[in-house]
Amino acid sequence: MTKFHSIRDQLLDRLETMAAGEQFPPERQLAEALGISRMTLRRAIDELVSKGVVRRRHGAGVFALGPKLDQPLAASSFTEDMVARGMRPGSRVVSFDVTKAGAHIGRRLHIDDDAEVIAILRLRLADDEPLALEELHIPAALVPGLKPADLENSSFYELLASRFSISLNHSVQTIEPTLLDASEAKILGVPEQSTALLFERTSRGADGVPFEFVRSVYRGDRYKIRSELTLPDTHGGGRP
Repeated sequence: MTKFHSIRDQLLDRLETMAAGEQFPPERQLAEALGISRMTLRRAIDELVSKGVVRRRHGAGVFALGPKLDQPLAASSFTEDMVARGMRPGSRVVSFDVTKAGAHIGRRLHIDDDAEVIAILRLRLADDEPLALEELHIPAALVPGLKPADLENSSFYELLASRFSISLNHSVQTIEPTLLDASEAKILGVPEQSTALLFERTSRGADGVPFEFVRSVYRGDRYKIRSELTLPDTHGGGRP
């Protein structure tokens, strides 16, 4: 096991110098360079695949994924988050429908079941790489004239504020692990049943009325959650 971990660490060191999308040398060549059997190499790469730092493409080889993007537990838009990382945000509208809210969405948005909502499915990208699928529901009455083109490669929150005078004031969000179904995986370009992070968020404006319900799935091989914890000062003058 010690030798195996040494091989794994050597591969991790190699990844430090590789760009996202760069390919590992062919299996035979890499095994010879490391002085190990191809079976040992495959086992080490399997662990890297499970850690989400490389991807194995059948018939093509093994490719670096780059470091995972950490998702802070704070209110920020996808666009703002990617810009802050120095990445180019993008989005593509997969579907755009006007439909009845139904019981589930109606409860989330505090509207009648038969009230009209706009249901939008967007693919979110960073530097043209698919990272997440975002399913958005918003009462149609709040966004008259909204069109699919309005949501291509733009921040939805900026659009709401500038065009519809709706500003985010408060959100409640849950996060849980999930597996991608066949359609989600196909759009994101990953294998079916890949791990993902499921976000569900209800947002309210300054008037306290919900204006959106969002269900998003983020690729588990590209995202992790980051939280900052601060211990409260319970002694009045600092900890003894």
